[in-house]
Amino acid sequence: MTPDDPMLTDIWLRRELLASGENEKTLRRALQAGLYRRPRTGAYVDGAVWDAASAEARYAIKVRAAYRQAKTEVVISHASALLFNEAPSWGVDLSEVHLTRLDGKTGRREAGIRQHCGRLADGDVRDVHGLQVIAPLRNCLEVSTAASVEVALVVVNHFLHRGDFTLEELRERYANRMDRWPHSLTTDLVLRLANPLVESVGESRTSYFFWKQRLPTPVPQYEVYDGSVLVARLDFAIPELGVWFEFDGRIKYQGEVDPSDVVFREKRREDLVRELTGWRCFRITWKDLADPRALAERIRAFIARVLASA
Repeated sequence: MTPDDPMLTDIWLRRELLASGENEKTLRRALQAGLYRRPRTGAYVDGAVWDAASAEARYAIKVRAAYRQAKTEVVISHASALLFNEAPSWGVDLSEVHLTRLDGKTGRREAGIRQHCGRLADGDVRDVHGLQVIAPLRNCLEVSTAASVEVALVVVNHFLHRGDFTLEELRERYANRMDRWPHSLTTDLVLRLANPLVESVGESRTSYFFWKQRLPTPVPQYEVYDGSVLVARLDFAIPELGVWFEFDGRIKYQGEVDPSDVVFREKRREDLVRELTGWRCFRITWKDLADPRALAERIRAFIARVLASA
């Protein structure tokens, strides 16, 4: 996140604008003209920046506005910390701002803000462009208590693959400090499914899909060699069944000068893997994951055909 990121755009509180010479009339006119936008009552941002911002960036601006307006010392936490920790927010409920109070008082909910009360340990908070934000290790544990297993797994695998901490460190923190937190039973399952080799949102969802649908457990990032030369790294493979799976999210084609070149290279890669291993490939898309039962039936039929032809 760079300083010019829309999520970090300037926020002016109403009292600051009034002190700088604005008045109720000029503020009202500026809002009507689109010069200002108001992400929260009493907080203003540049209208052009707000209008061009993505939904995630707008949420981050709302979080920062609530952070600035807090009447006690707080830390940006739970789902609200994900964007500032540069983590995916797929499936995460971004309808509320989450802040953790540092004054020890009971948390509460009001005006689109959920305040939490929690005891913080050393290393739980980091500075992000002047904001006090829950650090990644605690952040993913917090999310696991409030989100589904699939959503939490996406977050945990992201941080693990990025190298923010190890799975052992995560498990130790859970066992020593938070296994008695409310709603933490989900966390135990997430930690058993987590794998630092899983690289993306789509791959994490695919990994969860295999577990949820009681399919054979695939090996992530399976390496294929031609002699001593690594020629391919497969998203998922089940060597004993002679099949492998690729998550095809199309994102990897974006930014290419000619996407057809990418498709051609993928085809050559797939042909080479098949030639070296004799295995068959099954591609999974976002649309497939939206109907997991139908996808599971197709995969079971695919595996059955492969075994029958062996």
